[in-house]
Amino acid sequence: MSPSSDISDFLNELRWEDVPERVQNRVRFLLLDLLGTALAGTGTELHAAVLRYATRNLAGDHVRVLFSGVTLSPEGAALVGAMTIDSVDAHDGHRLTKGHVGCGVLPALLTILDDRQVTLSGEDFLMYLAAGYEIGTRAGIALHRTASDYHTSGAWIAVCVAAISGRLMGLSPDVYAHALGIAEYHGPRSQMMRVIDHPTMLKDGSGWGAMTGISAAALADAGFTGAPAITVLAPEVSDIWGTLGAEWEVLNQYIKGFPVCRWAQPSVQAALDLTRVRPLRAEDIVSVEIETFHEGTRLFKGVPSTTEEAQYAIGFPVAAALLRGRVGVAEISKSAFCEPDLCALCEGLSFKENDAFNALFPAERWAKLSVRLSSGEVLTTPATQAKGDPETPYTEAEITAKFYDLAGEATTRPQLEAIHAAVMGLDETGASLIRLQDQIFAKP
Repeated sequence: MSPSSDISDFLNELRWEDVPERVQNRVRFLLLDLLGTALAGTGTELHAAVLRYATRNLAGDHVRVLFSGVTLSPEGAALVGAMTIDSVDAHDGHRLTKGHVGCGVLPALLTILDDRQVTLSGEDFLMYLAAGYEIGTRAGIALHRTASDYHTSGAWIAVCVAAISGRLMGLSPDVYAHALGIAEYHGPRSQMMRVIDHPTMLKDGSGWGAMTGISAAALADAGFTGAPAITVLAPEVSDIWGTLGAEWEVLNQYIKGFPVCRWAQPSVQAALDLTRVRPLRAEDIVSVEIETFHEGTRLFKGVPSTTEEAQYAIGFPVAAALLRGRVGVAEISKSAFCEPDLCALCEGLSFKENDAFNALFPAERWAKLSVRLSSGEVLTTPATQAKGDPETPYTEAEITAKFYDLAGEATTRPQLEAIHAAVMGLDETGASLIRLQDQIFAKP
């Protein structure tokens, strides 16, 4: 059994100086965005619960954990790190994977460096993170093509993490192939729509996928064998892997403007666009109809009782956008769920599935609103996509502002500035990566 030559050759031959400048800049800001989301996540009940679990059951003394000040086993560090990022649904994603690459890859990459005592320059760290986006995106697209139902990101992140980990561990070609096969077989084939219908801390499976990928590489290194990884080796996905190193999927990742499911964001964007032109009060609104694609209508519609319900909701974020003019961490937190005007508006929303929008999903995600006012006037928004897609990117200044806004309640301004400076300062020296690690492994 041998690994895909596409993946192994790509990782063996990739050099930072060969990465296009646009990709270099993009991956640096994706890193900043992930760290801001992770910081925000440290305030969630999900983070506290998974850290308690891992401290008790996945203990270790040599692998540091994102923004916690503790050490765990490699599996524990990958699990907690990815789940912490995933606990606030504000991290990057990709339309065709219908999921998120960076959430699992970043903590896994940090884990393998600590576990195996691998020393990298700042630029090489960014290079491996970029490679993770390239491999993870293709693994996600390949799984959607070869599986009959819709699995969470963890299912394919496991393969990506095993690929990166195996390379940094220096696994031989045969052992490397087994690592990919183990990861694919043990990857959490968790069904995404079950969590859409019943939002809980299970989220997108990214933590379990990151942990599985770390475990798979270690198992292969110990002599454990796995079946060939179909999502990498099957002939029907060869075209997906054939673009590796030639086309850069890093540039096709979207950035979220709001900490809610991407499926809700076109509706939220339409509401925000409307209120910027026509500010509204609760007493002005009689009813609101949200028209969007099928998957969007499956999101939670009532008043949330947990942040997970709020993040996988469509009604409450739209209500917040209409009446508060923003959707941030405060609007997905418990204190917002008892505000009478938001609750009343949320309960009065209606939803309509649009066949044209369905036909465009998942490559495009659209929504529009019809707001009936007490005056009898009906305000109808144009068909809207959320900003942040490759065609409508946020500027680097906007991504930076999001970092400070999203993480602002989690830590001090000086630490935020130190993290920001460390990310921007990653260079050809190993000291630049150490400076970043010193910041992101400290407890906020």
